[in-house]
Amino acid sequence: MRKALEAVEIVSPTPATVLITGETGVGKEVIARAIHAMSKRMEHEFIAVNCGAMPENLIESALFGHEKGAFTGAYNVHNGFFERASQGTLFLDEIDSLPISSQARLLRVLQEGEFERVGGRQTLQTDARIIAASNKNLEEEVDSGRFRHDLYYRLNVVPIHIPPLRERMDDIPPLVQHFLARLSDKYQIPDKILNKQSWSKILKYNWPGNLRELENVLERSFLFAPGAIIETIELPQSGSEAKAINEQSDLRKARQQASREAESRLMVQALKQCHGNVSAVARSMGITPRAVHLRLKSLGISASRYRDEAARDRF
Repeated sequence: MRKALEAVEIVSPTPATVLITGETGVGKEVIARAIHAMSKRMEHEFIAVNCGAMPENLIESALFGHEKGAFTGAYNVHNGFFERASQGTLFLDEIDSLPISSQARLLRVLQEGEFERVGGRQTLQTDARIIAASNKNLEEEVDSGRFRHDLYYRLNVVPIHIPPLRERMDDIPPLVQHFLARLSDKYQIPDKILNKQSWSKILKYNWPGNLRELENVLERSFLFAPGAIIETIELPQSGSEAKAINEQSDLRKARQQASREAESRLMVQALKQCHGNVSAVARSMGITPRAVHLRLKSLGISASRYRDEAARDRF
């Protein structure tokens, strides 16, 4: 952890792109905010974006903005995160959840500082500093084909790894004191302290949910303690709460992946039947050709490939 904090001090005054890795709940956003606060951009915006929480069909609109009329419901020009964070810092959490098509556009912004809004033709400039974060091993994601290798190398200029709480148990006492003081300010309640039994339970627990779990456990105990001494600490059995959260996240991602694969198969089948003719595909699905083009782009499918195949078959 000391090594990570030393890296934060060194990199903060520079414009270098930073990639923060570590398990869920270790405090990656806290580190990103510290880098911003210690940088020359501190007077400008810090914008945090959870890439995993954005609907896939709205990711590019959220990041890059859209023009009026770019799609149904786009009644006004929308400034994306890259425009709003210009001269400030853009924190992209769960960067591994971006689809390949969005990764390609993100790479261009990192390389050139340029982008276009969805449905727009004007090239816009941004000077946003990028800090990305992931709770996955991005090298494994690259090897599996789920993450672009060129984007990984562009993001991984300065890697900072945050170790899990179970590997830095000496940090727990000062963290507990910090959280209890913050809870006292938050709820306007006099300070509370842990008794010997509560300290023992906290120091023996493995903390699979890391800092977030520690803070939540302390908040519950703080609120329900009748006096100035916290005598009872309620811990999840064998980290069951943290496990449930991870399982829900995995299930959500599995559903998204299954839905994407099913849509991709449907599009490929339609393109084969229509010999790559997008207008014919649109008619067969009852949607507009523009909607087909947008979905193909999102899925990384080229309609021209199937037109070429149809032409070869004729000869």
